[in-house]
Amino acid sequence: MPVAWRWTLAALIVVVALAVALWPRGGEQDGARRYTATAVAGGPAAASDGQRAAAALAECPAQSPQQPPVRATGPLAGVTVGCLADARPLDLGQALAGRPALVNLWAYWCEPCARELPALQQYATRAAGAVTVLTAHSDPDESKALARLRDLEVRLPGVQDGDGRVRTAVGAPAALPVSVLVRADGSIAKVVVRPFDSADDIAATVAAELGVAA
Repeated sequence: MPVAWRWTLAALIVVVALAVALWPRGGEQDGARRYTATAVAGGPAAASDGQRAAAALAECPAQSPQQPPVRATGPLAGVTVGCLADARPLDLGQALAGRPALVNLWAYWCEPCARELPALQQYATRAAGAVTVLTAHSDPDESKALARLRDLEVRLPGVQDGDGRVRTAVGAPAALPVSVLVRADGSIAKVVVRPFDSADDIAATVAAELGVAA
């Protein structure tokens, strides 16, 4: 074989090898590339004002201006998340300070969460003024969280926690749903790693762990 042909063949082999190496692949590798691209781009876009209005969620908790401010303590102090109702940043520990609270970690794709959320709504109505009930959406897609809550007709105040700050702060396991029972002083009474099956179930657990009957 002439020398020129050998060089041409060698160059062709290199081109084919590069094409194979760079050819898009499906399955897990393709999913990994999409995930990486989303992460680099900052994740799913924030929800629109129209989506927030359609969900019609209750406002996030805040300390009453008529009362002396209560200093936030405990693991949630300084944990900043976004309020689902209006997108404003919220210091979760400060917002909950001074009253017992139940913080429910959930995600729009979690079916046990969807079955539990209406029970949380019922319990919150019973416990109004005694216990703050707040949801914390634990997935980056805020728009789908609002759509899910709208479809379930759950109007509880909620926060967007796509990067898992609440979970990390309280040491919750990588499971959903999780309910964090917070004392009025900001300390954690219990991390409940199971779905509640009714408002009565929630009431009994809160009474046992936080000492508040509703």
